Amino acid sequence: MVSENENHHKLNSFFKEEYHSLKVYVTSRIDDAADRDAEDVIQDVAFKLFSRADSLSPIDNIAGYVYNAIRNKVIDLMRVKRSHVSFEDEMEQRLIAFTEVLYGESDNSYSEEMNIALKRAIVNLKPVYRNVITAIDFEGYSYKELTKATGIPIGTLMSRRHRALSFLLKELETKNSG
Repeated sequence: MVSENENHHKLNSFFKEEYHSLKVYVTSRIDDAADRDAEDVIQDVAFKLFSRADSLSPIDNIAGYVYNAIRNKVIDLMRVKRSHVSFEDEMEQRLIAFTEVLYGESDNSYSEEMNIALKRAIVNLKPVYRNVITAIDFEGYSYKELTKATGIPIGTLMSRRHRALSFLLKELETKNSG
């Protein structure tokens, strides 16, 4: 088991020593987009890495790990259409898509109450289930990326997501029939 601060310390040292190089790397990848800032990308990646650092296996190749995470973030940014969408609108759209996964419909026939109930149900999930749902359905990670980041086997992640969806569906059916 990794010591509680080992990964955190490695990440902290790496970001302090290599921040300028990371900024140059990101800038070279997104220089065509005036609305994107290299520092924002680095900060976003750093936040995600630090927030998961203690739950990961020991990181042996810290440079490769960080550069891979940044490369993935840049790719995600380049995939996003250039239209500006507020964070709230984006999360609302993801919530709608997630509700469609639960119900298998796309006619948006659920109410605002159901929307609120879904948000509450997600918050009330056990952390292992909530984390998988959040990463896969809201943050856009693939199972492969999540496995690489967490060290949890793909089958376990799929099983946890399936159980989470089952719990959410039962919770929402209870709310809908009640």
